[in-house]
Amino acid sequence: MATVTFRDETATGKPLTEWEVAGLPERMTVRELIRLRVREEVARHNARPSDRFNGLVRPDDAERELNGYRLREPRRIDWERQAEIAERAFLANGFFVLASDRQVEDLDEVVDLIADPDLVFIKLVALVGG
Repeated sequence: MATVTFRDETATGKPLTEWEVAGLPERMTVRELIRLRVREEVARHNARPSDRFNGLVRPDDAERELNGYRLREPRRIDWERQAEIAERAFLANGFFVLASDRQVEDLDEVVDLIADPDLVFIKLVALVGG
């Protein structure tokens, strides 16, 4: 069994958040890892619903804020819907994933979690006016 570290960083490499998930298979696809990450962050939110969501992608009807999203009202979030949004965002280059400093480019790419236990997620922000 493997333990993976999920870490969010800025495009300049500044760490934002980090947490571990243990008891995983030794190999998983990028799609499975994104879905796992989203499921975990939504579970944390749903345990104590609030009007703020700090996650990989923006929930429906939420507004972007510094390091998160503001919901119109406190509510539970559907992790499967968030996972779909995250998969589309990955495919549209809304964020990218590094496994041991190597960018993974395909949702079906398999990551060896024993060799590459650290996954870095870097959100890309659209430039204003360009």
